[in-house]
Amino acid sequence: MNMVNEVMGMITEQINRNTVDIDNMSITEIVTCINNEDKTVAYAVEKVIPQIVNAVELTVLALKRGGRMIFVGAGTSGRLGVLDASECPPTFNTDPELVKGIIAGGDIALRKAVEGIEDNEEDAIKDLKREDLNQNDVVIGIAASGRTPYVIGALKYAKEIGAKAVGISCNPQSKMREYSDVMIEVIVGPEVISGSTRLKSGTAQKMILNILSTTTMIKLGKTYKNLMIDLQTSNHKLKQRAIRILKEVTQNNDEDEAISILEKTDWNVKEAIVLWETGCSIAEVRKYLKDSEGFVNKAIELALGREWNKPRK
Repeated sequence: MNMVNEVMGMITEQINRNTVDIDNMSITEIVTCINNEDKTVAYAVEKVIPQIVNAVELTVLALKRGGRMIFVGAGTSGRLGVLDASECPPTFNTDPELVKGIIAGGDIALRKAVEGIEDNEEDAIKDLKREDLNQNDVVIGIAASGRTPYVIGALKYAKEIGAKAVGISCNPQSKMREYSDVMIEVIVGPEVISGSTRLKSGTAQKMILNILSTTTMIKLGKTYKNLMIDLQTSNHKLKQRAIRILKEVTQNNDEDEAISILEKTDWNVKEAIVLWETGCSIAEVRKYLKDSEGFVNKAIELALGREWNKPRK
């Protein structure tokens, strides 16, 4: 099969019969048409939940062993990976090195297309070597086509050095499958505009990345119930959020008391919750959180198992 036939054979490159006359539609019809196509994306993602689960399990295990989660992609896919990685530190208070995003062409490609850079497998290997990729890491390659050489190069190199490899594509039986420990192929069908994978494919990829990183962080103890307790309180808005979270958890509406507890822990919400619920000293709170691998509920259970502790009501 020659290159043209191979590309045109991909679902993401085929003509969408629902939108073939889109240039003759009214604005309302175009918007409605795009929205109707977008409605199908969540159902497509639902079909690959087992593969997403496998990817999360693999990633959680890797991170617990001291590894990192590294997203690799080109164009829209690369930008989505960088976006998801950049949102982890403020959302989950992760080290900026724990979740990384690498895009073909480097940071300039975030704003401007770098032509041809995605066609070189060796560039991906060079980029991963600069990140000191090791066998504890997980490389998550993102490519709507499933055939981007840059992404395939990254997955190949990951496998070569013993790191784990996860692929995310929007075409079935993609080339990435051969080099992935887990392959997530979310089939959203032809795009509204043929080949414009920033549309449904991009939406599907963003959804999967959201699920993947969020579930991983939950399983690493970055939330308590459904509250974002491991946030960085780096500005007034986030400090107000920390106050609201503590008040919600403790069922105490005394804002001054919440602020006092947060100040004692240098605005560490996880520590403030354990401090409030157990009455421990700061040193003890930190020990229990360390012993429980950062899980607040487990830290509280450990602390309340000691007879001299009196839980605060």
